[in-house]
Amino acid sequence: MVVQTLVDEHGMSERRACQASGIARSTLRYRAVARDDSGVIAFIQTHMALNPRHGFGLLYDSARHQGKPWGKTVLWRVYCELRLNLPRRGKKRLPARIKQPLQAAGQPNQGWSCDFMADALWSGRRFRTFNVIDEFNREGLRIEVDTSLPAARVIRALNELVEVRGAPLSIRLDNGPEFIAHALAQWAQSKGIALNHIQPGKPTQNAYVERFNKTYRTEVLDCYVFDSLQEVRDMTADWLHRYNHHRPHEALGRIPPVEYRVKLFPNLYF
Repeated sequence: MVVQTLVDEHGMSERRACQASGIARSTLRYRAVARDDSGVIAFIQTHMALNPRHGFGLLYDSARHQGKPWGKTVLWRVYCELRLNLPRRGKKRLPARIKQPLQAAGQPNQGWSCDFMADALWSGRRFRTFNVIDEFNREGLRIEVDTSLPAARVIRALNELVEVRGAPLSIRLDNGPEFIAHALAQWAQSKGIALNHIQPGKPTQNAYVERFNKTYRTEVLDCYVFDSLQEVRDMTADWLHRYNHHRPHEALGRIPPVEYRVKLFPNLYF
């Protein structure tokens, strides 16, 4: 080290040697403190094992929501040391467009949104999911999984939801054959529910459930290989519970959907 050489070979004091070499004297006495990151590592590994497609933002939000004592810097350092930081996609630049934002429901059960998704088992067998959310707090109400979901099955799923939560004022859906079926229109009329069909080719008019679909696909359908429909149903039920009760939602002030509903409507029970 330069300072030690000046002291030993040239007889300079430590102060003058530090001044001559431009090194602060405190640097000579610095000793690295061993860090104990075992608690942080255990938390991150446990969270990522349950939510392998979560990024650092959701990890940090979950740590804050659970009252963990570590700050953002510590979490990010350990997160990078574990090589969990996922590559970020570049943002696609689009020309300016006229936007008509959706009006969020003002209370639970005011409006629901529905949509279908499709995927396949490891064997290649195709299956579909019927997803229903509450537009007020983006709470996932139901995900029906089967190889075929005709209008009669959709009506049955919606009817079971109505028995538990009561009938919503409206349901937002697209123009799929199951949604424009005469039987569904009759059922909705009998329950006093308005069916709000979006314009053909305008999925952004049903943006709440489309965003829910993306999260479900990223964290469940694209994340696991399924051998049977029962595996899909079991994993979906487990994920839906965590999504509603534990996963912080950015649009809700970074708290889970059920906690948001209870916070604003503490006397409302489903």
